[in-house]
Amino acid sequence: MSAQKISHAELRIDDLHGSLSDPLLDTMNFLNEITFRYPEAISFAPGKPYDGFFDVDQVFGHLREYIGHLAAGGDSADRIRDAIFQYGPTAGLIRQLIADSLRVDEGIDVGPESIVVTVGCQEAMFLVLRALIAGPGDVLLVSSPCYVGITGAARLLDIEPTPVAEREDGLDCADLARAIRTERARGRRPRAFYVVPDHSNPTGSTMPMHTRRELLDLARREDILILEDSPYRLVSPAPHLPTLKSLDRDRRVVQLGSYSKTAFPGARVGFAVADQTVADPAGGTAPLAAQLAKIKSMVTVNTSPLSQAVVAGMLLGCRGRVSELNAKAAEYYATAMRSTLRQLERDFPADRRGALGVRWNTPAGGFFLSLRVPFRADNAALARSAEEFGVIWTPMSYFYPGGGGEHGIRLSVSSLSDEEITEGIGRLARFVAAEAEK
Repeated sequence: MSAQKISHAELRIDDLHGSLSDPLLDTMNFLNEITFRYPEAISFAPGKPYDGFFDVDQVFGHLREYIGHLAAGGDSADRIRDAIFQYGPTAGLIRQLIADSLRVDEGIDVGPESIVVTVGCQEAMFLVLRALIAGPGDVLLVSSPCYVGITGAARLLDIEPTPVAEREDGLDCADLARAIRTERARGRRPRAFYVVPDHSNPTGSTMPMHTRRELLDLARREDILILEDSPYRLVSPAPHLPTLKSLDRDRRVVQLGSYSKTAFPGARVGFAVADQTVADPAGGTAPLAAQLAKIKSMVTVNTSPLSQAVVAGMLLGCRGRVSELNAKAAEYYATAMRSTLRQLERDFPADRRGALGVRWNTPAGGFFLSLRVPFRADNAALARSAEEFGVIWTPMSYFYPGGGGEHGIRLSVSSLSDEEITEGIGRLARFVAAEAEK
């Protein structure tokens, strides 16, 4: 029998969804490639928790805590087995525990029916955007610079976000109001504004109290929703400013939550608090969360019950007070931030940074800070930095959906030791000086 020649299908990138040709979707792949290529380089790129806080036994302890909780509540062995091993409810298995935690830790009082448990915060973003942006005339506004996850999710949904540029001291609500009016003048309908108010990614900035109140007033006045994403507040030192959701009296805020920083990223458990009322043609009403669950049922079906059980055990073990559970981690990250800022002062003394045109901000918490440099901080510069100086960072241009940030770099300090920070900033200073001389 003669061998037959197999003809393989060949696809062209132009025939696939346009997002796959967007450089935005290649940013994380490029960073991963650089990290893999230069394993000895000190990396200020990944915004991940410090590995030293993780212990494999914690997972089993949390799981046992939750199983014991179910048994104490009267669940049979069969019911407990199904809760852990079967698909489970689409909206989530642990909504009541999340609601209890939000109440005691953040002063947010919502019922479990207003919560949907998601596969990380990224899915929460996707669900909310799919629900709110109903057509090409609907507008998503984002603070700029902003987290690439929201702009990436928007791109996959064919949504072109409207950036609202932050000033040196953060968001000015007058700029947001102007952007809303401009979109309406174009015949479009502004629907939501995405913002990270606490120790934001990428800049590390925190929204002051007066701006939080102004933003809520603006949302009510202009009839838009606020998408609040704040994963770094409970791994930052106290005192914490109130969340936008805890200040929300008009159900204007959809809170996007995550346990990736406060528990561990591998759990992939997040949530959305969406207590806005949605009316149907028959006159019935339900929380927006119920609509998000409909979408989720066709995306991920449900969030892993096993992962939910581990997070539930964590919440039970700390009585819902995640801030107390993370107090040690928050101090570690605060110390890392102080060490980084101190080392920047040493390696870029005032006269030297003035001559170079280098400056940086001084976050009080979180994982990130931003640094302005006198050269174009693009992928080519990053590759030179890794290869010739052994230090990796993230170009700030990744975080500007409307363009910008070409002379900025983001530094993440969360996963490094004090020794790595000291050596890494020294390498960075030598790289910046070499680039400035070109």
